[in-house]
This record gives sequence, structure tokens and C-alpha cells, in this order.
Amino acid sequence: MLTRTYKGGEVRVKVQPDGFEYAGERYASLSAVARAVTGTHTNGFLFFRLTRGGAA
Repeated sequence: MLTRTYKGGEVRVKVQPDGFEYAGERYASLSAVARAVTGTHTNGFLFFRLTRGGAA
């Protein structure tokens, strides 16, 4: 489960083997979820503040 606070609300995304689930809908990428949340093209990894493993 990924969570992020955005505009005073909590965004919760369930990571699935074949994509992501947000608000009862399936998405192929985190960027698609971020676009659904923000209404603009947004990098999903940056939106959810994820970093690559091992990065300092």
C-alpha cells in the first residue's frame, strides 16, 4: 500500500501484481494514478516520493 497526503486528503494506492488500484479503479502505472489524482501529467515515482533501492 502506498499513501500520500495531497491537498488535505490521503491518497491510498494498493500495489497489485499487474498494476495499481486507486479509488476502485485499476491503473497500469503510478504515473496514471498520479494523473488521476492531480489532473496533470505527473511522474508517479516523484508524486509518491519513491526512490530507487540503494540510492542515498
